[in-house]
Amino acid sequence: MNFHITKEADKEGNRYINNELYQYNLKHFPEELKGRYKEITLFIRDENNTVRGGIIGEVCWNWLEIQILMVDENLRKSGLGTKLLLEAEQIARDSQCDFIKLDTLSFQALEFYQKHGYEVYGCLDNVGREHKHYYMKKDLN
Repeated sequence: MNFHITKEADKEGNRYINNELYQYNLKHFPEELKGRYKEITLFIRDENNTVRGGIIGEVCWNWLEIQILMVDENLRKSGLGTKLLLEAEQIARDSQCDFIKLDTLSFQALEFYQKHGYEVYGCLDNVGREHKHYYMKKDLN
């Protein structure tokens, strides 16, 4: 058999790889956690219904992973980020998650997350040569 590596975008290939890893992972989780997956999207919209920020994430097994939390730069420090984060935390609790995980860069929102009870469990130095990449978690129990 001959194998080769390709570089082209392939949505069907992506689906196959994601599904195969998911199916493999299912074998290693307790029955009560199987099938627990839900995409989470929360948006801040202005009076014109224009998106001005939001959270994109997913509930997976027993955690919520926040992939992106963003608020327009001119709206930061207005409390909207806190409202988004608290709403996501409530979704995690309602979904019976044990913890929330996320990551942030040193110039982004480390202090914001720490203020809300998130703790650093890992850090990469030399990101962009001068920054740090923080991995954070908040236990919900």
